[in-house]
Amino acid sequence: MTTAPPTLDGPRSRDGDAHARIADGIRRGIIDGTRPPGSRILQEDLAARYGASRVPVREAIRQLEYEGLLTVVPNAGAWVSTMTLAECEEIYRMRERLEPLLLSYSAPRLSDDDIGDLAELADRISGTGDDTDAFLDLDAAFHHASYAAAETTHLTDLVVRLWNLTAPYRRSYVSSWTPDARRIAHEEHHLIVAALRDRDTEEAERVLGGHIRRTRRQLARTPEIFSLSAG
Repeated sequence: MTTAPPTLDGPRSRDGDAHARIADGIRRGIIDGTRPPGSRILQEDLAARYGASRVPVREAIRQLEYEGLLTVVPNAGAWVSTMTLAECEEIYRMRERLEPLLLSYSAPRLSDDDIGDLAELADRISGTGDDTDAFLDLDAAFHHASYAAAETTHLTDLVVRLWNLTAPYRRSYVSSWTPDARRIAHEEHHLIVAALRDRDTEEAERVLGGHIRRTRRQLARTPEIFSLSAG
């Protein structure tokens, strides 16, 4: 099972793969922290890096602006979007309600093998120690795999978009965790797996909602991370 979280790809344009490839590269840089909030996005640098014309570069930037990952100022340029604590709390409140709903679509369709894969991921997460990068990659893989069996028109893409928007701040937050905070997160993953094995979807939804709510409440206690920027 892959440990890389899914990302949203925009619709194909006449430049096809070039536009999608550039957008995906920028998006992954934002999610993995190599392009922090507030960092400048230069079209000429992207064109040179990807060997593309300005047309697919501009379309990639427009797509990421639509997703909320970039802020574009007319006649000035594009920057990785920043977020306030209030904005992050709003997104987490959305996640508290939407992700249990998405899990309710997915859980009945997960096979025993799928749940076994989730259990393996939960075990691997528990072994990450204080490695923030490993935790974030495996944690995203765990949650998205738990939703993978859902057949939805809009909900799955919306949930992935909400994950992407808060990724830079979540990275900073997780890196400051105490051993107890990590232990609780690991236990919650195992509780979700246990509920799914019991085919108790309501319990899995309850644990997941609390898992997200706990993160939201702890983020509110670390407002300093919202001064995070490239500058």
